[in-house]
Amino acid sequence: QVQLVESGGGLVQPGGSLRLSCAASGSIFRINAMAWYRQAPGKQRELVAHITSGSSTNYADSVKDRFTISRDNAKNTVYLQMNSLKPEDTAVYYCNAVLTPNWGSARNYWGQGTQVTVSS
Repeated sequence: QVQLVESGGGLVQPGGSLRLSCAASGSIFRINAMAWYRQAPGKQRELVAHITSGSSTNYADSVKDRFTISRDNAKNTVYLQMNSLKPEDTAVYYCNAVLTPNWGSARNYWGQGTQVTVSS
């Protein structure tokens, strides 16, 4: 079985920083891409940042130049460094991976989410 586990969320003041981590565990053949999504109360889930197996990245306009997504392939882990946080960044952040397990077909996997709250 494959699991994605997020960590690093919490409460920060506006302008502060957090670093989220998402570790994929299990029998994984290949991770094609990883991404961070977020969902604020009453809102639909939104793509925040995306990173390919070749480490090319894309960001939502709302977080561009403030957030940085990166990955450590040896650890099957993706990170989201969040700087200059704003109250509108408050959401549950979800890790997503398109990966191929050793004994299955490629598909999307989701973590259970980690809460990020930006408030003074």
